[in-house]
Amino acid sequence: MVLSCFVFTIILPVVVMLLWTVTERWAWPDLFPQVFSMRALAGIFQKGGTLTRIFLSSIMISSVVAVLSVIIGTLTARALVLYEFRGKGLIHFLTVLPFMVPATVFAMGIQITFIKMGLNNTVMGVAVSHLICSLPYAVRLMMDGTAAVGDRLEEQARVLGASAVQAFVRVTLPLLVPVLLSAFSMSYIVSFSQYFLTLLIGGGQVKTFTVVMVPYLLSGERNIACAYSVIFLGVTLAVFGIFEKIADRWSRNLDTEFYT
Repeated sequence: MVLSCFVFTIILPVVVMLLWTVTERWAWPDLFPQVFSMRALAGIFQKGGTLTRIFLSSIMISSVVAVLSVIIGTLTARALVLYEFRGKGLIHFLTVLPFMVPATVFAMGIQITFIKMGLNNTVMGVAVSHLICSLPYAVRLMMDGTAAVGDRLEEQARVLGASAVQAFVRVTLPLLVPVLLSAFSMSYIVSFSQYFLTLLIGGGQVKTFTVVMVPYLLSGERNIACAYSVIFLGVTLAVFGIFEKIADRWSRNLDTEFYT
């Protein structure tokens, strides 16, 4: 029963999407496409140079956002988990605020602020807006990781003569690497999948992969939309797969070193 639900909810839509990439016409109620065509794939290859630049731009923005999210998220998580200070509850509330505010309201507020700051229609403005959206995910993941690791080993290292930076880098940081990788991949995917915020802040001048893809989804070009969606899905799965593999290997090496 569980396997059947998995097939119908996950596998079947992917199969349909793959079929649409090589389909010209698929009318209801036919079970299979009537006319097959490579027009969608040919159209993507014809835009190879432009699409490659947009794709690389998306990767660059998402990578920068992910790195900043991990750094800021780690520092914020340590402050919220390990220390007590005035205003701690307010900061914790601000980290989850993007989850509670509707995306449209949130985006409009950012746009108004960025127009006043001169960040609209710029790559920096798009990156900062993505950072605001991805940071809560990184903070929540790093808070859980920081709470699990704690600071006892770090305190013992400091008792033995290590400085605060040495204790964190050589004791705590290796234990946090799997969580850091998870936070990085989540922040990367959140940034890479942003459409409305990118379109609003970028003003159509900053183009990312989703800005190119979504108009096809909203139009009747299902085959082209599915071709772009396959690429998007491939990137998402690749990022999760790569970082999951790295985190798993790091954990195994860490366990081996610990027990030897």
